[in-house]
Amino acid sequence: MLSASATPTQKSLGTQPPNNVNSSVPPSRSSLDRDGSGLQPPASNNAARNQSASAVSFAPRGSSLNPSSQAPGSFSSELRSQMMQSRAGSRNDIYNRDKLDEEDEEVAENALNALKDSLVREMKIKEGSENMLEALNAKKAKQTKEQRQRVEAELTASNSKIKELRQKISDAQKPKAVPSTPTRVRNEGLLQNNGVRSPQSASRSGAGSDLDEPAESPTFTLAEILQALEVEGLTPEYYVERANSLVDLFKRHPTLKYDLVWSVFGDRMQMMLLSGSREVVASGYRMLRYSISDIASLKKIRSLNTDFMVVVSLAKDRKADVEREQALKFVRAFLDIKDGVREVSRALVRTIAAVAENAEDRLRPICIETLAEILLRDPALLVASGGLAPLSEALAEGSYKSPESLSSAFLFLLDAPQTRKYLRAGYQLEVLFTAFTDALLSYEGVVKQNSKAIASALKSWPGLMTLSMYNFRAIGSLISSLMLPSTVVRDTVIDLLYSLLRIKPPAWATSYLAGRRLTTYGRVATLKSSTPSKGEAIYDDDGTEQNFVEHYTALLLAIFIKAGMMPKLLLVAQDTDDPTLKRKTTLLIGETLKLASRILPPSWSCDLQLLPELFATAADFEHDDAIRFNATGIVYQISSVNRTLYRSSSSGYAAGHLPSSSMLENLGTVEETPKANTSVNTDDATFRQLLIDSGVLSHSNPSKWNWDVVLRIIEGPLVNGKRLEEAVKASKFAKRIVGFYRPFKYKFSEIKSTRNTQKYVRVGCALIHTLLQTAEGTKYLADNKLLRQIAECLAQCDPTSGLTAQYPMFSRDRLTDTLCGGYFPMMGVLCSDPKGLQMLERWRIFNMMYHIVDFKQRPDLIKLLLANLDYSLQGHPRVLLSKALTAGTKDMRIHATNVLRKYAIRQRLTPTGQVISNSKWAIQLLVTQLYDPEVEVCATSVKILEKACNSKALLEYVVECRPALDHLGEIGAPLLLRFLSTSIGYHYLDGLDYISNEMDDWFLGRNDTYVSLIEASLARSFVDTSEDQPHRLSMYEDDLDTDQDGHVPPHFYRELSRTKEGCKLLEVKGHFEEFASTIREYGMQSDDPELITKVKGCLWAVGNVGSVELGAPFLESTDVVQNIIKIAESHDVMSLRGTAFFVMGLISRSVHGLEILSEHGWDSNTTPLGISLGFCIPSDLSKFFSCKPWKHEIPATITLSDTQKTIIEPPPKEFKEENETSQRILELMVELGDMVLYKKAKVELLQLRHKKVPGFRNPGLFRKVLSLLECHHYRLSDRHLVIELFDKSVLRHIVYGEESGDEVENSSGDEQRTERQRSTSDPANLEKATTRAYKASI
Repeated sequence: MLSASATPTQKSLGTQPPNNVNSSVPPSRSSLDRDGSGLQPPASNNAARNQSASAVSFAPRGSSLNPSSQAPGSFSSELRSQMMQSRAGSRNDIYNRDKLDEEDEEVAENALNALKDSLVREMKIKEGSENMLEALNAKKAKQTKEQRQRVEAELTASNSKIKELRQKISDAQKPKAVPSTPTRVRNEGLLQNNGVRSPQSASRSGAGSDLDEPAESPTFTLAEILQALEVEGLTPEYYVERANSLVDLFKRHPTLKYDLVWSVFGDRMQMMLLSGSREVVASGYRMLRYSISDIASLKKIRSLNTDFMVVVSLAKDRKADVEREQALKFVRAFLDIKDGVREVSRALVRTIAAVAENAEDRLRPICIETLAEILLRDPALLVASGGLAPLSEALAEGSYKSPESLSSAFLFLLDAPQTRKYLRAGYQLEVLFTAFTDALLSYEGVVKQNSKAIASALKSWPGLMTLSMYNFRAIGSLISSLMLPSTVVRDTVIDLLYSLLRIKPPAWATSYLAGRRLTTYGRVATLKSSTPSKGEAIYDDDGTEQNFVEHYTALLLAIFIKAGMMPKLLLVAQDTDDPTLKRKTTLLIGETLKLASRILPPSWSCDLQLLPELFATAADFEHDDAIRFNATGIVYQISSVNRTLYRSSSSGYAAGHLPSSSMLENLGTVEETPKANTSVNTDDATFRQLLIDSGVLSHSNPSKWNWDVVLRIIEGPLVNGKRLEEAVKASKFAKRIVGFYRPFKYKFSEIKSTRNTQKYVRVGCALIHTLLQTAEGTKYLADNKLLRQIAECLAQCDPTSGLTAQYPMFSRDRLTDTLCGGYFPMMGVLCSDPKGLQMLERWRIFNMMYHIVDFKQRPDLIKLLLANLDYSLQGHPRVLLSKALTAGTKDMRIHATNVLRKYAIRQRLTPTGQVISNSKWAIQLLVTQLYDPEVEVCATSVKILEKACNSKALLEYVVECRPALDHLGEIGAPLLLRFLSTSIGYHYLDGLDYISNEMDDWFLGRNDTYVSLIEASLARSFVDTSEDQPHRLSMYEDDLDTDQDGHVPPHFYRELSRTKEGCKLLEVKGHFEEFASTIREYGMQSDDPELITKVKGCLWAVGNVGSVELGAPFLESTDVVQNIIKIAESHDVMSLRGTAFFVMGLISRSVHGLEILSEHGWDSNTTPLGISLGFCIPSDLSKFFSCKPWKHEIPATITLSDTQKTIIEPPPKEFKEENETSQRILELMVELGDMVLYKKAKVELLQLRHKKVPGFRNPGLFRKVLSLLECHHYRLSDRHLVIELFDKSVLRHIVYGEESGDEVENSSGDEQRTERQRSTSDPANLEKATTRAYKASI
């Protein structure tokens, strides 16, 4: 182990062989630790180890103690000869056997004595090496580098030998297992004498491995590390390295921390936490953090007085950030244990709060997060410890970069009266509005981030109820901030209103805000609405789902209108000089008017549409003409925006019932009566001028072509066969356009894929579609090289084609980076026409697609194929899709199932207004997917079928397919619930005995489970995930998101009430009466969370039944609506109020329910046919927002448990110390909390420290100072000052419980050094120490 340059003395020390060691000592590892380690032996594995050790390995473990060269774990020849001699006699002679056993015992005893002698010698060598190492540490590092390395190597060798010897001694002292019968002894002897072992064991022995024992004994390693940490006076790197090893051990063996003996482990941790090195202290905190297992371990850790050490560590300056960070992580680990917050002391919370108040501290954000977590788990502890103020300051100043997380903690507490009392009414959340209302502090960054927190607060019931207190004071201040002459505040508030009202700007909004006029209505009329809502589809009137998000939006809009939003917006539009802000405000006014007419009752929206303030200003001819002209311009702008909004949506619908964009998309185009394209029939001159304007004839460079004109030509004149023939034969237009798209021309195929270059793909698809419309175009396309080259590109990816290319045209990188992926939408256009299918078959393109799908080597290419092909016609595309649905990989099957979505729910509108569907083939494939072996595929199919079942015709067809859903369990439940809504489905499920079992299941428990399900669904709906990536571009056409649909989970009782049979069953069972009775009896309870959940479940059941016309009579018979209104208007739990609000929206969907609600002052908007939209809001908002201020708890009235106190007895009001200096120190500590006497007290404390008064070395006085720090608020700088005044050794005395009133010796500058260090640090004693170490080693 020593290097070649070792001294002769060191060599002699390191090479003494233990000659008297007997090799018959069994080396099996015991779980008992070394002498003095005190670790508990684990109960498991001992028996197995003993048995395997006695039967297999008899050789010594360490090669340094074994004179032979055999590997550890193998048999020694000496042992064989001894065993042969001892068992040479008659094996049946009992006397001889006993005699041999006595001889074996004598040999084992001699071996044990020899091992002990070797251990004593090695301990002396180790001690000598440590002394020499300490002596060398006092010298210069460069002069003693080589010598130090040799001594460290010797020390490592000694530790290794000591480890081996202790293991051997432990094994030798273990009692041997006596064989039960002579037969077993004979068999063992035969096996060992003859060497009959399994080949695997023999190979392991030959290799010298130790695989027949565990690779690592965690208990032994733990004991070794703890013993290494016991040594004092070594370098910090030494302790940090051992601490990291211990943490790694805990990570590898998580159960090891349950076997710790805290009397030993805790002593080592205290020693490290009291070290003078910041790195060592940080390692101590890290070890303690990884040793936490449960609440009992937290109690043991706190018994080590760690609270004092954490308070001192966190109060240090920025130089000790590594120590402070680990101390904070150590405290945060308490929160990860169940009820661990009960072991968090108020002293720690006050110290963390002091750090959180320091704006320049690097640990401030994590301290704020920690305080927020404590606020959620134990608000009383945080309020009593003064931790609420830093959180409020962080929200008000905007210094914390994620205010939404802090506001969510306050919102959680505001919900229930039990936790609401710890917050002050009208203060905690209202500080967010300071950035808007204070003109001097309106920084753009703070305003932007606080707007996010305000938005999250207003999208929750506790936030909305709290901010609406005091007659909507907070919301009114936000709206009034529009009057401040700050562009940042105005722009942010307007953006916030867009977000809260969920207004998606139309497609032409960018052009409008840029200053372009909106007079080209023909162009706008062809646009679809901006961003289609994926969650909506066309429903029958009977099956329309309630949109709770729009219901909540209606309430928000009513609040903003009451707070004066519209007059303020009109004033901003007239007052601002920023044209973009003026146009954005005008667009918001137009969108708001449109939204109000759709979702608000007439009583709210009729007066709003008149805009009386604006028209009064525009008609005022007596005052300034400039103001009047400005108002007139605003009127014109609003009128223009409204007309454009109307034209960009579907005409023919009343304002009260505008269809969603996805509804229009699902309806598709009216194929039977295509629009007459006026540009088709153009004269020759116009056509030639268009060709010239396109630039195709004059330039061969496609970047110089006018692609808008090219698209106009393709969609217009070229649809006429004569014009197409002219473009082909009489000019180069068709040749150049089609040549541009040929892959091997490397023009279109080399263009980078961006949003701007997608126009080339659209023009290409339009070109293919136009060519397929006429016989001339079909012939030209069939004879052109375009399809042949596309087929060749596809053949490069077909493993069976024999064609290869170094850089395939459809390689993964090309499809991602270039427009090569645009050829697949063009093939999709070909699939939509029978002539196009024939062309694809002619070039064997479908054959290659089959091969690509079969070999599954290119999942990206397969997804692209499946997403872009058109499956409207019967033929190869559907066969290809069905192949991918059944024979593809899991991801491929899921993607193929999602492709079926638009075909399963797409419907067409005939000229007569009849809705027809051709989705049966897709429904059949989806039903087949219900039997897929992968659950994810089945779940995807269920979601699509569930959406398709919103159409009554498709629902009946799905029932006709008679799908078996028993094997899917909960996944198939929503689809089965949809079956209940028709009589056919009811009888089908009744025959399966599904209805009665499911009804009992819902009544007994599922009704309560539905509460958490729908609340989670609503929470996801209120999160604006679409705003994160508004302009994301995907090369897949249907970037289908199955989880972000706006549908609420189906309710059993709602579906049951849709049929007469279901209502009859509900009446017979009497479940509705039970729900109504529960609401009446327990509806106003607010103490029991389980009872509140029960009431919520009953509310949802009553609302779902009452939302259907057949179920509405149940409402009249039980008279439960007035109880629901009472809950909504006066309950103490705000989330329960919100549930009642949504339930009333459900009830208002039925005629009877709306009549009952109207009698109690609640109204809803209806369609021109009188059908309620379900957006029910109160006529008088003050009745619904009727929260009264509550009495909040102050810290003086909160009583904490003793476990949450570091020093249980509070400091007295007046200190009486015998020592005048100590008395004055305590008085100055009290004065530090007085802002008037602060400076004087601070200066006097520093003067006392300069005089080195003995009080600063008094542990009892330091404990009293810590008591003041725990019970009162002090800034972080003051804490650091006070703690630094005291001598370092007083903390050691407090931690170890030595808190006598006597002063300790001044150890300033020398307190962290051991006696050994002090003796070797003197150069005069260095030689003596070296000599003593040498003698000790001998």
